[in-house]
Amino acid sequence: MKQKLNIGLFGFGVVGQGLYEVLKTSPAFDTEISKICVKNKKERSLPEEFFCYQPDDILNDPNINTVVELIDNAEEAYKIVKKALQNGKHVVSANKKMLAENLPEMIQLQKENKVSLLYEASACGSIPVIRNLEEYYDNDLLLSVTGILNGSSNYILSKIFDHNQSYDAALKDAQDLGFAESDPTFDVEGFDSLFKLIILTLHSFGSIIDPNDVLTYGISNISDFDIQYAREKRYKIKLVGQVERLEGNKITLFVLPRFVRKDKYIYSVEDEFNGVVIKGKAYDKQFMFGKGAGAHPTGSAVLSDITALAHNYAYEYKKMKYADNFEYSKEHKVELYLRYKDETVLEKFSFESITEEYKGPEYNYKIGYIRLADLLRIKDELRDLDIFMSITGASLNY
Repeated sequence: MKQKLNIGLFGFGVVGQGLYEVLKTSPAFDTEISKICVKNKKERSLPEEFFCYQPDDILNDPNINTVVELIDNAEEAYKIVKKALQNGKHVVSANKKMLAENLPEMIQLQKENKVSLLYEASACGSIPVIRNLEEYYDNDLLLSVTGILNGSSNYILSKIFDHNQSYDAALKDAQDLGFAESDPTFDVEGFDSLFKLIILTLHSFGSIIDPNDVLTYGISNISDFDIQYAREKRYKIKLVGQVERLEGNKITLFVLPRFVRKDKYIYSVEDEFNGVVIKGKAYDKQFMFGKGAGAHPTGSAVLSDITALAHNYAYEYKKMKYADNFEYSKEHKVELYLRYKDETVLEKFSFESITEEYKGPEYNYKIGYIRLADLLRIKDELRDLDIFMSITGASLNY
C-alpha cells in the first residue's frame, strides 16, 4: 500500500534542483516537497516561501515524514540524517562519505526507529547497482564487483587516452565543465571511489569495512611516460574500485589505477560515465553502465528511492544476517607497475617477484607481485613520492 510522502529537502544545488525538476515530470505517486533547507538567502528559481534556513524547521516538523539530504558537507549530513531517523522520519541520502564512515550506526538507527534510509544515488548516480546487489545478487554465487565509480577521474583519463590531452589540460577541462571541483583531490585521489566501494561491499557481501583500512591510490601522479607505456601495450588506464571474494570466506578490496585491455567491459566506459562489472559463479559477468553524476542522472536515482519509500521499501541487509562471515584479507597479491626516478624509493616496496623491469635516462619501472598489506603499510607516504602505481589486473590469491 502506498503512503503519501511529505518531503523536507536539504540542499538546492545541482542535484537538489535536478530532483525538483524530475519530480515535476513524474506524477506516478503522491508526494510533495514542503520545505527546502539551504544555508543562505539568495535569488533562486523558486519563491522564497519554499525555503528555510534552520535544519530543525524540517527535522522537528511533525507533518514532514521524509527527509531528502543532498548537501556536500559530510559532517552536517551526518547530524541531519541522524536526527531525522531519531525523529521517526524516512531518509534518502546521496552522501557517500557520510554513509561509508557511519554505516553501523545508520543501520542501527533504522532498526531502533522503524524507519528506512535509502541511498541509491550515493554509489553510481543513475546506475541502480545497490538495489540490484541487495535484491538480485543475494546468494553465495557472487565473486566480485569491479567498476569505474568516479566520473570526474574517468573523464580526465578519457581525454588523455582518446584525445591526447595532458593530465593538466584534461583536469582543467573537467573543472571548466563542472565534472571536477576547484580542489579535485576527492575525485582524482580515489576517495570518492573508496566511499562508494565501501557501500557496495556492504550490499555485496554483508561486510562493513573501515575506509581508513583500504588501499586507495589515485591518478594525480600520472606522467607522460606512464601514458606512453600504456599506449605501447595497447592498454588504457582506468581508476578502478574492486571487492573480490577469495578462498576461505575472505574478501579483499582496493581502489587503484589499472591497465585495462580492449577485451574488458570497462575499457569502453568513457567521459563522465560509470561502469560496474558483477561477476558470479553461475552467471559469469554482468555489466551495468550509465551516467555517474549530474543533476538529472543523480536526481533520477534519488527519485527512485523516494518512489521505493512510497511503497514501503527498506534495505533488509540480508547478507549481514545469513551470509558467511567474510574476513577482510590484506594478504592478497596484485601485479603492480611502479614507475620511479630515484632507486632508493624501491626500499619501501616489498616485491615478492619481478616479472618485468626497465631502466631509462629519466624514468624506471618495475612490474611484480606485491601484497596489499605491504602497500597499506606505506599508504600515507605514497602520494608524496615521485612515483606512479597501476595494477595490471593479474593477481595471486591466498
